[in-house]
Amino acid sequence: MSAPTYTGRLAGKVAVVTGGAQGIGQGIVKRFVEEGARVLMTDIQVEKGQATASAIAAEAPDGAGVTFMRADILQPADIEAMVEHAVATYGRLDILVNNAYWNAGGTAVSIDLDDWNKAQAAMVTAPMLGAKYAVPHMVASGGGSVITISSVHGLLAAANGVAYETAKGALILLTKAMAVDFGPQNVRVNAICPGYISHDAQNREWQSDGFSRGLQEMNYPLRRWGSPVDIANGALYLASDEAQFVTGHALVIDGGMTVQLQDSHSGRVTEFVRGFTDGK
Repeated sequence: MSAPTYTGRLAGKVAVVTGGAQGIGQGIVKRFVEEGARVLMTDIQVEKGQATASAIAAEAPDGAGVTFMRADILQPADIEAMVEHAVATYGRLDILVNNAYWNAGGTAVSIDLDDWNKAQAAMVTAPMLGAKYAVPHMVASGGGSVITISSVHGLLAAANGVAYETAKGALILLTKAMAVDFGPQNVRVNAICPGYISHDAQNREWQSDGFSRGLQEMNYPLRRWGSPVDIANGALYLASDEAQFVTGHALVIDGGMTVQLQDSHSGRVTEFVRGFTDGK
């Protein structure tokens, strides 16, 4: 991939990004700061969050920056506090990225009710509350952008993930409902649906296992996994003025995973497995 070009697309804007200590959230914070934004990033991982914020701040261009605040999206008071802290620190709020999540496996029969409730609270209620507290400040600044990080699992279901699939699907419809509600106030609301996104530690693990890596990559017509910067670039577009006529959209960034027919895909996977085992 070619290196991105930095043009100050978010210069003068203030953003809140939840779950910013690592992975997709970290990628979004870094990209926003590179493009001139001032960002309040939150996470429950204090040490990692502070280290991430310090590293990004050290390379921030003039006028941009990042600060860290511990916030637990399962605590409504923390959600309100992070919004108010951002406004108190930077004087305004233009962008909210609801990225943090909580997950538990299981079917409708096997899942613990507390796990189910936490998943819905983290991935449906928390983004709603984020908008509840952030949108009035955006309106006061003339408009803004709310971005929710859903998933391809919000579009298509996988086994043994009833809480995650349900919450990510609901998050897409929450996004659309809020887009309708807040559009007249010039607040845009969009979702991003990532496919499989690899991190450095995962890359090292998969590189040591050729079978697992090959099988995983066959899910993608582009023949690679996504990286946090792939999602961050999508978030940058939705946050910027370039997307000023885009709202209520679920932007799928998945390397083509969800566009291929399963019958032909299954045949390719079978051929790959046979070829790999024959070579042993």
